[in-house]
Amino acid sequence: MGLNKKYDGYVAYQYLEKDVDYKGFKYPKGVGRVEEYYIPLNEEQERRVKEIAEKYIFISLHDHPVLFPEDLSQLPEYIREGRQPLDYEALSKSYLDVVFDNMMDGVCTITSKNGWKWNDVLHDLGMRLCDLAHQSMVIRCEKVDDMIRAHKEGKIALVPVIEGAAMLENEVDRVDILYGFGVRMMGITYSESNALGSGLKEKNDGGLTAFGHKVVERMNKVGMAIDCSHVGDKTTMDVIKASSKPIFLSHCGARALWNSRRLKPDDVLKACADKGGVIGIEAAPHTTLTVNNPSHSIESFMEHFEYIKDLVGIDHVAFGPDTLYGDHVGLHHAFAANLSIKSSREGSGEFEEVEYVKGMENPTEASINIVRWLVKHNYSDEDIEKVLGGNIIRALKEIWV
Repeated sequence: MGLNKKYDGYVAYQYLEKDVDYKGFKYPKGVGRVEEYYIPLNEEQERRVKEIAEKYIFISLHDHPVLFPEDLSQLPEYIREGRQPLDYEALSKSYLDVVFDNMMDGVCTITSKNGWKWNDVLHDLGMRLCDLAHQSMVIRCEKVDDMIRAHKEGKIALVPVIEGAAMLENEVDRVDILYGFGVRMMGITYSESNALGSGLKEKNDGGLTAFGHKVVERMNKVGMAIDCSHVGDKTTMDVIKASSKPIFLSHCGARALWNSRRLKPDDVLKACADKGGVIGIEAAPHTTLTVNNPSHSIESFMEHFEYIKDLVGIDHVAFGPDTLYGDHVGLHHAFAANLSIKSSREGSGEFEEVEYVKGMENPTEASINIVRWLVKHNYSDEDIEKVLGGNIIRALKEIWV
């Protein structure tokens, strides 16, 4: 049902009165903000793309399908409003059946410039789920059956995700509370260290703490998936060893192709796969670059996909593009400190800064082009089904309760 979403025209928060109940902002087009690019195909390939989009469940392991203001100078005010708008119309044009929505993540600075406060995370989560409850195309996803139902019914299943666990502080029971509010995946750290372990920006990785071990155990017990995309290498290896369930690297790439802390070394990628985990390939601006493709585009993104696929096997790769509707590069500039942009790029060589990632500019364009690229490069239906969603579903059947 990737081509026939049942979108009825709903606009985020339309049950309220703009500029009375909340402050409104001017937003760019979700699709068409910049010149669109779709991989050229012949007639037979076009036919196969449509068949695949209708037949197989496509899961984005990591995205932010929300709109950001056209005027990025308004970002602080926009964030403080605490009410991000999901772009339902743009999402309805995608090939996605399931999206792991990572909420405000590193820009969750509603009341604090440093972010990741417990009340802010709950505020963000509550606002988004309230809006979700007022429309019919996107359903709240709590189990694998919801993904299957969304695909069959022409809907999209949304999985709430928290990208870092700093807001747990020293309260392991908050894992249960977040699960009760619908969160089904959480990162151990964002780029900064917290009470659980070391983030990727740290020069000295101390590994998983005693409290971190308790949190991993609790997440396993309640059935919440573990993500280590922003976690330091040693801490990630400790998490993989400590977890009784497979873990995810929901949005990353191969450090062997581009020497950046934001990407993972081969031993970490292999350890994740050996435990049954899944690795989602990242496309946020200036992450998955390569020596062959130093200008970020779908080609450099897919070069990371093929490298990791060859390294760990087709059963352990998927896609976590980490895209949004708006100026992603501008957002990185505005929130460089909160998103640890400089630290995460340490070690990488010179590269050409792009205004947007060609072919991967937003969740809609990215999802369509991933299928088109796989078809153009003659991947079998069996392998396409695995990397679009089958591998993730296999892992989640072990993790979610």
